[in-house]
Amino acid sequence: QVQLVESGGGSVQPGGSLRLSCAVSGSSFDIFNHMAWYRQAPEKQREVVAVIGRDGTAGYAESVKGRFTISKNNAVNTLHLQMNSLKPEDTAVYYCKMTTATWATNPGDYWGQGTQVTVSL
Repeated sequence: QVQLVESGGGSVQPGGSLRLSCAVSGSSFDIFNHMAWYRQAPEKQREVVAVIGRDGTAGYAESVKGRFTISKNNAVNTLHLQMNSLKPEDTAVYYCKMTTATWATNPGDYWGQGTQVTVSL
């Protein structure tokens, strides 16, 4: 059974940095075509923050470009989100999401449980 477990959230002051991780168990990275980080602030809809494809091509929301970096380590089946120059408006619960290839045994989207990021003085 595929599971995504996130870590690395916490509280930080404006201008600080955090690194989120999303570890996959029950499968290798090979089954996933796309990986992404989403976030959901209180009373707001969940929004995509960054995406990365099988070939490593990455894309970012305008609000985080130049500050966040998405990366993946295929050797240890872990997705990362490096967040620098954090702002109070980055406060949210962050989720990793992975989408399998259609040929996977159980194709579809998989989500992590979420990790809280709080940016405040």
